[in-house]
Amino acid sequence: MAETETVVDPQPSKEEEEAANGNEEHMPDVQKPSDDSDSDSDSDDETQEKAQTEALELELYNNPSNYDSHVQYIKLLRKQGDIDKLRQAREAMSALFPLSPEMWREWAKDETTMCSGEDAFLEVEKLFEQGLSDYLSVALWCDYLNFVQEYDTSVRECSTIGISKARNLFERAITAAGLHVAEGCSIWELYREFEQAIVLTIEETDSEAREKQIQRIRNLFHRQLSVPLVDMTSTLLTYKTWEADQGVTVDVNSSKCDGLPSHFVSAYQRALGMLNARADFEEKISKKDVDDSEKLKEFMTYLKFEQSSGDPARVNILYERAITEFPISSDLWLDYTRYLDKTFKTSKIVRDVYNRATRNCPWVGDLWVCYLLCLERCHASEEELSSVFEKSLQCTFSSFDEYLNVFLTRVDELRRRISASTQVEDGINYAVIRDIFQRASDYLSPHLKNTDSFLRMHSYWAHLESKLGKDMIATRGVWESLLKISGSMLEAWQGYIAMEIEMGHINEARSLYKRCYSKRFTGTGSEEICHSWVRFEREYGSLEDFDLAVQKVTPRLQELHLFKLQQENQTVGAPTDERENLVRKNLREKRKPVSSSMDEQSPAKRRKDLDQKNNKAYGNDKGHGRHLAEANEVAQVHDSKADSASTKETKNHSPRKPVIYSDQCTAFISNLSLQATDKDLRSFFNDVGGVGAIRILTDKDKRPRGLAYVDFSDDAHLAAAVEKNRQSLLGKRLSIARSDPQRGRGKKTAGRSSKFDRGEMNSEVSVESSKGRRGPQPQSAGQGHGDDVQLIGKNTFAMPRNVRALGFPSRDKPQSGEAKELGDENPKSNDEFRKMFLKG
Repeated sequence: MAETETVVDPQPSKEEEEAANGNEEHMPDVQKPSDDSDSDSDSDDETQEKAQTEALELELYNNPSNYDSHVQYIKLLRKQGDIDKLRQAREAMSALFPLSPEMWREWAKDETTMCSGEDAFLEVEKLFEQGLSDYLSVALWCDYLNFVQEYDTSVRECSTIGISKARNLFERAITAAGLHVAEGCSIWELYREFEQAIVLTIEETDSEAREKQIQRIRNLFHRQLSVPLVDMTSTLLTYKTWEADQGVTVDVNSSKCDGLPSHFVSAYQRALGMLNARADFEEKISKKDVDDSEKLKEFMTYLKFEQSSGDPARVNILYERAITEFPISSDLWLDYTRYLDKTFKTSKIVRDVYNRATRNCPWVGDLWVCYLLCLERCHASEEELSSVFEKSLQCTFSSFDEYLNVFLTRVDELRRRISASTQVEDGINYAVIRDIFQRASDYLSPHLKNTDSFLRMHSYWAHLESKLGKDMIATRGVWESLLKISGSMLEAWQGYIAMEIEMGHINEARSLYKRCYSKRFTGTGSEEICHSWVRFEREYGSLEDFDLAVQKVTPRLQELHLFKLQQENQTVGAPTDERENLVRKNLREKRKPVSSSMDEQSPAKRRKDLDQKNNKAYGNDKGHGRHLAEANEVAQVHDSKADSASTKETKNHSPRKPVIYSDQCTAFISNLSLQATDKDLRSFFNDVGGVGAIRILTDKDKRPRGLAYVDFSDDAHLAAAVEKNRQSLLGKRLSIARSDPQRGRGKKTAGRSSKFDRGEMNSEVSVESSKGRRGPQPQSAGQGHGDDVQLIGKNTFAMPRNVRALGFPSRDKPQSGEAKELGDENPKSNDEFRKMFLKG
């Protein structure tokens, strides 16, 4: 092998193609002058390529699992012709990833150019075998077959051993890709050409051997034409021509089967019908300008069709074609492996496919689980099972439940093997199971604590410690370790107690009840454990034990009941101060808006408010008070009629009282995912406990605003909830703080009403003026009778205090005529208004 020879595989230029075709005489015989700029350009390119190579080497050193960097690095080394580095880069990548058929063909081609000697031939042959194990590729099979015929001496010389080797290889290729509808005919043609070449090596005098070889070729034609492949008509004409050369009378120009054996004709017609039935599917999956998702969908439709035909070999070939097109489609791999499990079960082909599936999609936990089960069905060795299990734990799954599933699958396999075996085989004992459980607990406890899946794992672990390990101390140790991690989970205590009762350990179960009856559990868990203890003593304990349990749980239940009533009063009780409610409503982002319009008040309510405002405006003037009392008596007659009418009207349409939230022990949550639900929040605070009502804020169109309030049973639970601030829920970091309704309610500004503090309008006055009422208008606090400012309308609060709104009269000047009756004067024009300001 020449060490200095470089690998060059660029696309030839047009001039190079002409030179290769013998067209050198058409090229001008002129020597191009050398140019310093060309050499400088070449130097710059080399410097740039070297920098790129070093950058890729550093990237692969830091991140060897970067697939794209491997591909770019190999392309760059191949362009530079660095054989040693190129070979090392390819080997490193193939150890981590399956290579595409194109990369395998390039690698084999590069190594073939340096092939010299038997050792080199074996290395290239090994490369072809590796490449064919990754993906189905007819082109790679053809390269392999041509390579063997050219470089294997025994095959080239048509020795008995060489012919046998070549035929075995051709039969493997036919089995692997001979049913490929679009490309399989290439392998059949190579096979026929090889057999026809053997005829030339047989002596004319050996008629028996010659006739036997001719019959072998005829059988190959018959086999090929009984398979639905493209260009079947062309293959038929080739076959008829060959038969004519052998002395058979056939019409070589006709596509009909006249003069051919009847069994061959029926097989050919059946294959032609199968090809026609698949022509539409083949056309759809062979389109180049189709989106990948659409193309994959067409493959799945084609697969359903093939599965309905009931030929597993054809289904298998089509799955391989789809995998080659979409090597990292996890759904496709899962569908493929499920089909193989159902069809072949323990065949070696199933194990090989699972191995390839986990190499292409290592992030799918279900594939690893099914792989372990497949190995168990095939009675794989403990070494292979352990190796696959350890590889799976090095992968990155999308959820921790997938890791748990892999751990438990390995435990299941070991349990079945130990239970079924009468003697310890391959060094397997229960200590291996205990080690796997411990690794699972250490790795998953930070992520799955207080979950049902974590509880089930420890329950399973404790069961095996008791049944297989025969160690009660270790069994209790499993439960104690779970309580240390998830002690606030009621189900953990219940499972521990149930195990002790099942095994007849009554005193141990009683001691567990004594440890946990006073603990605080979520929901009604605290009450439930108390009642459970009493039931336990009723069924298993003595009278003294029963009395002790009742004595212990009674004050605890009373305490829980009282606490529950306090929480209900805090959340349901409504404050009596209406102004307090309005302020809280605004501070709490108007969760339950309450209308303050006088139109929604009853006449009696409006009269009462009016009396209070008039008394405040006129002070303790008894005369005014007497006149107002007389006016109110008259108004009562009118209001009583209105009240009776409104009572009838509102019997069927009484407004629903707004729910008032006190927020005494509430967490305010912001930056909440818009997809989050009450269930998500409750699950998020499950480890904290004490969760009460949950209120997710929405806008007027009922769309989530990313805000929520969560009530807790007491301050301890609330403090624990606030500690979860900045933790993620549904991909968003939550902002959690204690809700404080009093925040932002500063002191009222002197001389200004609370409504103006909140930026609200004097809607009562505007409503009455819109109805044309002339009664005495209420004045705002701190405003005397002589002020010219009249706060009437929507925007008058922002006007200067020495300017009254246009079009409204002054109460200091008497009104006359029509203006007096209307309670208004003619509005000033723009010019009059301008002159008024100029005079001022």
